[in-house]
Amino acid sequence: MALDSETPLNSLGFAKPPSETRVVVAMSGGVDSSVVAAHLADQGYDVVGVTLQLYDHGAALAKKGACCAGIDIHDARRVAEERGFPHYVLDYENIFKDAVIDEFADSYLAGATPVPCIRCNERVKFKDLLETAKDLEADCMATGHYIQRKVGPGGSELHSAEDANRDQSYFLFSTTPEQLDFLRFPLGHLPSKDATRQMAAQYGLSVADKPDSQDICFVPDGNYASVIEKLRPGAAEPGAIVHTDGRVLGRHEGVIHYTIGQRRGLGIGGLSEPLYVVKLDVDRKHVVVGPKEMLATRTIPVREINWLGDAPFTSQKEWHVSVKVRSTRPPREAIIRPLTDTTAEVELLTPEEGVSPGQACVFYETEGSRIFGGGWIWRGY
Repeated sequence: MALDSETPLNSLGFAKPPSETRVVVAMSGGVDSSVVAAHLADQGYDVVGVTLQLYDHGAALAKKGACCAGIDIHDARRVAEERGFPHYVLDYENIFKDAVIDEFADSYLAGATPVPCIRCNERVKFKDLLETAKDLEADCMATGHYIQRKVGPGGSELHSAEDANRDQSYFLFSTTPEQLDFLRFPLGHLPSKDATRQMAAQYGLSVADKPDSQDICFVPDGNYASVIEKLRPGAAEPGAIVHTDGRVLGRHEGVIHYTIGQRRGLGIGGLSEPLYVVKLDVDRKHVVVGPKEMLATRTIPVREINWLGDAPFTSQKEWHVSVKVRSTRPPREAIIRPLTDTTAEVELLTPEEGVSPGQACVFYETEGSRIFGGGWIWRGY
C-alpha cells in the first residue's frame, strides 16, 4: 500500500495503517498492561505481547501481589489468548539478578535506600526488552506505565501522567531520549485508574478486577531485610544504636533493618525526646539517631544524571526547577548546579527531611508537566 506525505498519523504516531504497525507490549499480567494490549489489538495494530520471567518461577507462584510471578505470567498469556495476539515469555532471571537484585542488596548493605524498580526499567525493560522488541521488527514498544510522552520542538519529551495519584514519572526519570522515541504510554492521559478498569471490563478481560501489586516484585511481603539476609548471609550483624552526641542508647540486630528517617521500632523507649534514624554507619555497624531537625537537608549531591532538557545540561550554571527526593512526596522548588554532564549539586529552597542516599532526585518543570530527568542521591565526597 503506497502512502504519501498526506497520510495521517495513526494513534501511535506512524504514517501507516494500524494493521501494518507492529507494537510489542510489555505485559506484567496486571490490569494496566493488559488494557494497553487489548486496546491496541482492538484498534487493529499488529500486537505482540511479551512477559518477562524475572526470578524463580516455582517460588514465585506462592507470592501474591508480585509482578511477573508465575500467576502473572499465566494471566498475561490468558489475556493474549482472549484477544487473539501472540505472546512470549522471556527468561530474564540472570539479567535481572545481575542488573537489579545484586545492586539492591549491596546498596542496602551500604546503608542506602535503593529503588530497584527504577533500575529494572532502566537496565532490563527499557534496555534488553526494548532491543528484543526491535529484533521482532516492532515499530514501537508500549507499556502500562502512567506517564506521558509528547513530541515537542526538540523531539520526544517526558511528561507527568494526567492523574497525579497514579503518576509514575519518579520511576522513569532515567529513560533516555532514544528510548523515548521508541516507547509509547497509552494510559498516561487517562483521568484515573477507574477509567483503566472500566476499559478492562469493556474488553471482558479476566484481570479486570485484579488488585494492584504494592511491593517490589522480588520482595512481595515488604520485608527487605529477610531478602537481604538470603542474598548476603551474615548481613544482619548486630551493633550499637548511638545518639549523635555519642551516647550508646541500645543495640540493634543489623543496620539493614533501619532506614533514614525511621522513628518507630528503634527499641530505645523511655527517652524525653522522640528520636529518628539520621545516619547509618555501616563500617562501624552504628545506627545513629538524633532529633527530627537533624533530618532536614538543603544541599543534595546527585550523580548518574540523565538529562532530558532541550539544551545541554552544562550549558547553564543553574537550572531553576522542582525536584522530588522520594516517590511519595510532591515536587519542591530547587536550583540545580551542574558540576559535570552527569553530576550536580541540588539546593532545595525549603529543606527536606529524610533525604536518603540510594533514592532518586527527579527534576520537574515548576510550572508544567515536563520531566527534565534526574539522578541518584549519594553521600558526596
